[in-house]
Amino acid sequence: MLRPKKVGTLPVGDGSDEVKQTNEITFAPKSLDTLPIENKDITSDALHTQTEFARYLVEQRKAHYYFSVKGNQPTLLDDITTYFSNDSRLADYEDKVSVGHGRIEIRRIWVTSELSEYVLFPHVAQVYRIEREITDKKSGKTSLATAYGVTSRTKKDADPKTILYKVRGHWSIEVSHYIIDWVFDEDRSTIRTGYGPENMTRLRRFAIGLIKSKVEKGISKKMRQLNKNTRAVLDYLKITKNTRRPCAA
Repeated sequence: MLRPKKVGTLPVGDGSDEVKQTNEITFAPKSLDTLPIENKDITSDALHTQTEFARYLVEQRKAHYYFSVKGNQPTLLDDITTYFSNDSRLADYEDKVSVGHGRIEIRRIWVTSELSEYVLFPHVAQVYRIEREITDKKSGKTSLATAYGVTSRTKKDADPKTILYKVRGHWSIEVSHYIIDWVFDEDRSTIRTGYGPENMTRLRRFAIGLIKSKVEKGISKKMRQLNKNTRAVLDYLKITKNTRRPCAA
């Protein structure tokens, strides 16, 4: 029976079904404490768009952030959306790429530093709006998605093209994290000793890489189809003939 997944939880040490809540917000600085991040760029989803984390990165670690802004920071989000709703200028930068399966994606970004002294968030140098327009060439259908964010990088250090590149890189990482969390259910893993957790993470990422090399869409669905079916995996990887025993003469 499938159990509801509790995001942000880890198994209790006794291996039971009990789980304890982990605070991802307070864990983020601890995970960076041992890393040399001075003058590096830290990207994050909206969960970590927190004033304490921003101060930690810029003031304590001398790093820079690119934070997504959503409903958990309502005042900041309202300030940004209000500004861009009254901004009728063309995008500061635009790129157009093919994303596979007959789809074309146009990404546009608008950036401003005019809110840096206005918004109540530490060390904001620029705010931005990103628009993703995806068109299916076969059906002609178009979908539109908009995202907002803030960065501590100034215009001198990060132009619109650079900001878009940084955010796109973070989105690609989030896709892999989603697959690991929801398909492999990594949070419930009971492997906790020695190098076991690290090795299993490497194997999971290797499996994802194999499938991504063959499909560009529906990775989660394909992994569920192959789950616990050795023959299907061998057929999918086209190595069945190499593993078949020769017939007796």
